[in-house]
Amino acid sequence: MKCNKQNAPSLASGATGGSGATLGAVASRGAGKVGMHTAVIIAAVVLVVLFFASFMIGQYPISPSGVLDILGAKIFGYESAEPAMAQTIVWKVRLPRVVAAVLIGAALAVAGAVYQGLFKNPMVSPDILGASSGAGFGAALALLFSLPYAMVQGSAFVFGILAVAIAYLICTRVSRGKDAVLMLILAGMVVSTLFSSFITLIKYVADPESKLPEITYWLMGGLATVNQRDVLFLIVPLLLGVVPTFILRWRLNVMVFGDEEAASLGLNVKRIRGILIVCATLLTATAVAVAGMIGWIGLIIPHMCRFIVGPNYKDLVPMSLLTGGVFLLVVDCLARTLFTTEIPLGILTSLIGAPFFVYLLFKRKKESA
Repeated sequence: MKCNKQNAPSLASGATGGSGATLGAVASRGAGKVGMHTAVIIAAVVLVVLFFASFMIGQYPISPSGVLDILGAKIFGYESAEPAMAQTIVWKVRLPRVVAAVLIGAALAVAGAVYQGLFKNPMVSPDILGASSGAGFGAALALLFSLPYAMVQGSAFVFGILAVAIAYLICTRVSRGKDAVLMLILAGMVVSTLFSSFITLIKYVADPESKLPEITYWLMGGLATVNQRDVLFLIVPLLLGVVPTFILRWRLNVMVFGDEEAASLGLNVKRIRGILIVCATLLTATAVAVAGMIGWIGLIIPHMCRFIVGPNYKDLVPMSLLTGGVFLLVVDCLARTLFTTEIPLGILTSLIGAPFFVYLLFKRKKESA
């Protein structure tokens, strides 16, 4: 049974009180403003245009014809007329970076939309269950012991998954089927705080001349070191996270009713919640493993998409995927062009995300008046 756009906001507000009311109010305002197909087409066109434009932007500018010539030469096998440096920059530096920005932005946005739907709370972000903190600890630990970069990513990924697994295990042992959502959030907060403390401990014992700056810079997030191997590392976990989410996204509408109501409609609530949590965790841990801790995307992008297509997760999930890719692509272009030295992505997403969230709060106040 699917839940339509008109019912979802009221269901959310009834299920979650004040926080759910915010989600419902924000969502209902955007419902029906733009048709789903129109919104997706516009977002896809914007993504394609920005994707191509990103190859031209940087400290070494390249003309549109030059980009087309370089890409065409690699694809069709002819000799490019562009300088060797331009070919290297486009193919080995900017292409992996641009693709990674799209994939990571999309992953974090989809993960945020899923978590907000599962927990029926608009304040939820992808790090709610400790995936970001766990991945950050794994990377910091690997950097402390000077492990190869591939092992830094692997350690971040493993500890991100482990953190959520610990939170889920605590929830199942404590809740015993009652208040499962609340217990899961509380367990996630505990695990996130614990791994954040471990990160602080590692920074305290790290060599302040070499290891501490490296760990700190990685934790701020960035795509400066991304290469083709990193893009390949992203693809499989992201597919494993996105495809089941797309298949199950309409069930998020039903989950808004609450566990008992959803179960009465024939859904296996525990199984669906577990699958979606695994998918969202895979997306989050993979993104953090490659790009570091980039905040706010999973929080503000689903809100932004609700203004455009409404609260129906059948529409919201694909719109969040496209908009998340567009957002991080824009932020990455700003990060490498605003100043001579690159700005960490985590700083820029915070500078953009915090004012936008304040705008949402004023919007809520205006609509509730």
